[in-house]
Amino acid sequence: MSTVKIILTVLQLLSGLAVTVVVLMQSGKSAGLSGAIAGGAETFLSKGKAKSLDAKLAKATKWFAIAFVLLTLALNLIK
Repeated sequence: MSTVKIILTVLQLLSGLAVTVVVLMQSGKSAGLSGAIAGGAETFLSKGKAKSLDAKLAKATKWFAIAFVLLTLALNLIK
């Protein structure tokens, strides 16, 4: 196994673990009609939503997932 493949495999493992941890840290969304009404009012009235912990976790989830997919594709292309 080449050094590049080992490094990419370790990075893929770390990014997969990071995605799992970040997703589990996010707060759950309320379900049902009462959750939709309260959630809509909450997001409408909150001005600093982009600075909240949930927004940062959502952004981190997106970037770690992109890294995971790209590493998976790179590992698939390396033979």
